[in-house]
Amino acid sequence: MGSRKHKRAEEYKEARKSRYVARLNNNPTSPRKTRLMADAIRGLDVNKALGILQYSHRESAPKLRKLLLSAIANWQAKNVGKSVEDSNLFVKQICVNGGRQLKRLRTAPQGRGYRIRKRSNHIILEIGSRNDNVATPQSNDAENK
Repeated sequence: MGSRKHKRAEEYKEARKSRYVARLNNNPTSPRKTRLMADAIRGLDVNKALGILQYSHRESAPKLRKLLLSAIANWQAKNVGKSVEDSNLFVKQICVNGGRQLKRLRTAPQGRGYRIRKRSNHIILEIGSRNDNVATPQSNDAENK
C-alpha cells in the first residue's frame, strides 16, 4: 500500500473512533412510515427520544427504539468509564433509505392482476455528545491584530 493510501486509511480509522453508529437493514416497513418517527426524534436528547419511541403507537417505533439502544451500547463500548447521563448524548443523524421491494400480485377483476410492492428500508442512526461539540471560545485579541 502506498504512503498516501496508508495515511488516508489511518485518518479514516481515527475518524471512526469518534463515530457511534447503529444500522438496521431490510426493515419490513415502508420508508415513508419510518421517516415520520425518524423526523420526530432527530436532534433530540437520547432520553427524550427513548421516551417518545416507547409511548408511540406507530409500527416503526419499537424498531427505532431498539436501534437507538444499540447505538448507545456502541457508544458505551468505545467510551469505557464514562456515563451516558454526563456525556449529554443526542441523536446526531438519522437516515431512512429505501430498501429492497418484494413484488407480489393481487387478483383483480376480469382476469387481471395488480402489482403490490412490499417496501422495506435501511436505517442509519448516529449519536453524538453535546460535550464534544462545544467549541472553546477564542479571544477577540487575535482577530483585532
